[in-house]
Amino acid sequence: MNREIVIVGGGFLGMLAARELIAEGARVTIFDRHHLGRESSWAGGGILSPLYPWNYPDAINRLARWSQHHYPDLMRALLESTGVDPEWVRSGLLILEGADRDRAAKWAETYSFSLRTVENSEIEEIQPGLATEGQGGIWLPDIAQVRNPRLLAALRRDLEDKGVDFRENSPVEAISHSAGRFRAVRTSDGDFSGDQCLVTAGAWTRAILQPTGLNLEIGPVMGQMLLLRAHPQQLTRIVLRNRRYMIPRRDGRILVGSTMEDVGFDKHVTGSAAQDLRAAALNLMPALDNAPVEMQWAGLRPSSPDGIPYMGRHPAIEGLYVCAGHFRNGFAIGPASARMTVDLMTGREPILDPAPYDPGSRTVSD
Repeated sequence: MNREIVIVGGGFLGMLAARELIAEGARVTIFDRHHLGRESSWAGGGILSPLYPWNYPDAINRLARWSQHHYPDLMRALLESTGVDPEWVRSGLLILEGADRDRAAKWAETYSFSLRTVENSEIEEIQPGLATEGQGGIWLPDIAQVRNPRLLAALRRDLEDKGVDFRENSPVEAISHSAGRFRAVRTSDGDFSGDQCLVTAGAWTRAILQPTGLNLEIGPVMGQMLLLRAHPQQLTRIVLRNRRYMIPRRDGRILVGSTMEDVGFDKHVTGSAAQDLRAAALNLMPALDNAPVEMQWAGLRPSSPDGIPYMGRHPAIEGLYVCAGHFRNGFAIGPASARMTVDLMTGREPILDPAPYDPGSRTVSD
């Protein structure tokens, strides 16, 4: 390939795309407004599935299934190349709700996914100590998770070893183009040219691309999280009820999430959210009453209509691409998203039909 590629945004998707491009022989420079991977990529929980996948369109589920199949190989490769363990764990997802059983069973059949409905006695066997409220539930044993800060650290080290140039604390102020072709990105340190540019800037993508004539419906939705310090093996399954979830880590820590707040680009945590999330954790597992809160944080999810991301070429500017708008599912669908976007950039056969994600057909009026 031997091309110069500029990536705007150094989160999970930007780093995955860089890895794909390096494998094709490109030289890659990543620009990030702050530090690589410290926005929504760092703030999320790392569940490798949409929370209620049967409520999502096929465009999301196809990306999720491709990613789930390819995660084990990606995790092994990163561990071998860097020595950093992303802690990919097949924890399973236990949903303590019974209302969606028929829809869930149909989804599982369609996507060949292991799923079974369970009664309260079976729930106790799968994960002791839960407050079931007599509803039964849905058990998806093959759902996995990653410890996203560790995965991001592994990706960064892998890319460093492969020669990727990181430009942190270097926000892109404008994208230069002429004669219908991408030319350069403009930063406070000057202009940096390239053959192609990929914008993977999360919630900031719309502002970056709007001056180029591409107005995408991407905006920030804040989510707050809690981290509890529990005992190792006290919780071993991802547990979900009423859109509140707990994610167990190997060392006993438990992530509790998350809120959905339309507050613009504000990331201030609140006491009310902490109380709500802790109450949700105790409602799921009363024995966590003695687990102290170790940390609270917030991130900005890049929302999009129906959660379907934008991936593909700018409709009017050759060499300019976008991969953004993954909302709550950046890790769940990220590997497929990065692969397909790079397929389009390099002229490879796309792994999936790119039409549902095409940014040119999904713009909005000002």
